[in-house]
Amino acid sequence: MIIYNVTVNIDDSAHEEWLGWIKEHIPQVLATGKFKEAKLTKVLVEEDMGGQTYSIQYRAHSREALEAYYAQDADRLRQEGLVKFADKMLAFRTELEVIDEYAVDFK
Repeated sequence: MIIYNVTVNIDDSAHEEWLGWIKEHIPQVLATGKFKEAKLTKVLVEEDMGGQTYSIQYRAHSREALEAYYAQDADRLRQEGLVKFADKMLAFRTELEVIDEYAVDFK
């Protein structure tokens, strides 16, 4: 299983606007059909550069689905955020492979 992780640092001056925007953006990414689910998380570390940092984790259906996302959807979906938040947002992307998953079952 592959997780496509997008980490974003957003300037405090654009934080509230960006948070509203990303909550609309994530369903657009999911609508491509390439991902099973997504999680929006706040990074709880104070950044030296300031701002607020978030991680959006998209669980891809497969490596092939992620590659199809890159080829068919990524540029178009990234463009709006780049234009809208320009120098107020810094983002980087990583791919994570899930090796194993564990859970506690309280019965």
